Amino acid sequence: MNGTGTTGADTTDAGTTGEAERVTAFWRALGLPGLIDVHTHFMPERVLAKVWAYFDSAGPLVGRVWPIAYRAAKEERVALLRSFGVRAFTSMLYPHKPGMAAWLNGWAAGFAARTPDCLHTATFFPEPEAAGYVRTAVEAGARVFKAHLQVGAYDPADPLLEDVWGLLADAGIPVVCHCGSGPAPGKYTGPGPIGSVLARHPRLRLVVAHLGMPEYADFLDLTERHSGVHLDTTMAFTAFAEQDAPFPRGELPRLLELGDRVLLGTDFPNIPYPYAEQLDALAGLGLGDDWLRAVCHGNAARLFGLAGC
Repeated sequence: MNGTGTTGADTTDAGTTGEAERVTAFWRALGLPGLIDVHTHFMPERVLAKVWAYFDSAGPLVGRVWPIAYRAAKEERVALLRSFGVRAFTSMLYPHKPGMAAWLNGWAAGFAARTPDCLHTATFFPEPEAAGYVRTAVEAGARVFKAHLQVGAYDPADPLLEDVWGLLADAGIPVVCHCGSGPAPGKYTGPGPIGSVLARHPRLRLVVAHLGMPEYADFLDLTERHSGVHLDTTMAFTAFAEQDAPFPRGELPRLLELGDRVLLGTDFPNIPYPYAEQLDALAGLGLGDDWLRAVCHGNAARLFGLAGC
């Protein structure tokens, strides 16, 4: 593997072998067949290169040094997830302007066809064509969508998306949405804008990325109010995230109570630390093995219909 620009994760062959052993030991100790990671990024190479360049420059939405731990070719990244025992993962990708989403969806469909353990992922943007290409993606077998309100800087309640949300709610297809205000607030982040969508589409299967960081309590409220809302753990509880957006420990009982709607997410490969740190952080909460089993495998298996995964 190419370790250029990485810190924390040893990307030599010996280092990845050791890390794979550490990750597999985690899920084997829980009696699981492996992990299901609902928040991993695969996208066209030139798009990913721009994302990495943004992190390298500590852009305004990042605000601090953020080394990419798994800067490697796509095939190597897929192989690494498999070596970790990740049985299913996603290709979270998202547009930042009109005219991108349909092209990204075409790429993701091809990637999923070549990578059977990747859930066919799609995305959208508020534009007149959105309902049409979202319907096309659904008919082509998309199993999860990604919405990024911070990067896209759009109102999820935009009328151009009304039919999109309705279509996805009717189809029961989960949408992983970066709607929290971390690492920097946007005009349409926070529980209010996405909450207005849920008010009109209460059957929507929304997965709140990063546990809604840093508005954790508000997004726990939203999850309690809407039975279709889930939370993913991406970066939450790691030392890197806790530095700027610590999870309020008084909210852990609610997180335990909502244990059937919390899903493992990691942000691989765009994380500034080893993959295993996410798992260790979750185990360190002391919420019990049943909670960990559900979060790391069972909940996603049920949500995405991954029987036998």
